[in-house]
Amino acid sequence: MLESSKSMSFWLRLLILTVILYIAFAVSGLLLGLGESPPGESQLTVSLFTLIVCLLHAGILSHLIVRSKWRGWQLTVTIFLIYYGIMTFLSQIETVVFLKYLADIVAAEDLPALFGQGLIVAGLFSPVAVALHGKLKTQEVEGKSPVTLGLTWDEWLKKLSLIAVVYVVIYIGFGALLFRPLVGEAFQEYYGDIGLPPWILLLQVARAFIWAAIAVPIVRMFKGRPWEINLAIALSFSIIMGTLLLIPTSIMPTSIRLGHFAEVTLSNFIFGWLVGAILQQPSKARPGGASH
Repeated sequence: MLESSKSMSFWLRLLILTVILYIAFAVSGLLLGLGESPPGESQLTVSLFTLIVCLLHAGILSHLIVRSKWRGWQLTVTIFLIYYGIMTFLSQIETVVFLKYLADIVAAEDLPALFGQGLIVAGLFSPVAVALHGKLKTQEVEGKSPVTLGLTWDEWLKKLSLIAVVYVVIYIGFGALLFRPLVGEAFQEYYGDIGLPPWILLLQVARAFIWAAIAVPIVRMFKGRPWEINLAIALSFSIIMGTLLLIPTSIMPTSIRLGHFAEVTLSNFIFGWLVGAILQQPSKARPGGASH
């Protein structure tokens, strides 16, 4: 009976957070001029997919909060950075960098609104979610974890280099072997003869480092076995970014959007799992130093 009560309590909190997240998306979209339905899509369809995305986002972030050793402002700021970093910053940074190549797709004046909406949504959701799950007070200490994961600077350099290589390979591989075959001729119709700059790989290396920076606090705060930590990172990477592509938008036609959904969700899951595994490899210089 107790376990059933706890389960019901969690699902009730998740439902409340889903509604709050949906309202945050809707209100911020209206305030920033992002609330229009794309041509050919009803408002009901957009609202339904937005609600599904909100449920998935609230679910994975609630999982991180409930299983966290951290509490209070430390957990609140961490959830905000994870959510905003994946949902908005890592999603839109390519748009900023490639704006001159995507001028016919994304208007420059829409970029502040896109970044602003992420700030509003993550800023409202994070403290409310932490409070609702009973983790806002800081009187309890649930365990300490080393800031550096017990790694030497040389080990950090090797791990980050490996993460960067893995990300670039996955980024190129999934784009060429999954996304382009999935969308077929729609790729040429949408992207045309877009020519990417030679420094595109350097940008992806920088993005890989940001992904790693987001994964580190998850490794440090999450209570669980190594594979559970890997799964938490993989689900965070894939669900938070990938599911946004379920929502119909005027920026992308359906075939391109769903192609990116399959590409991003699967590639981010694999990458997230590998990042967790790489970060959790114990230090050779300090045996047991990377434990949690």
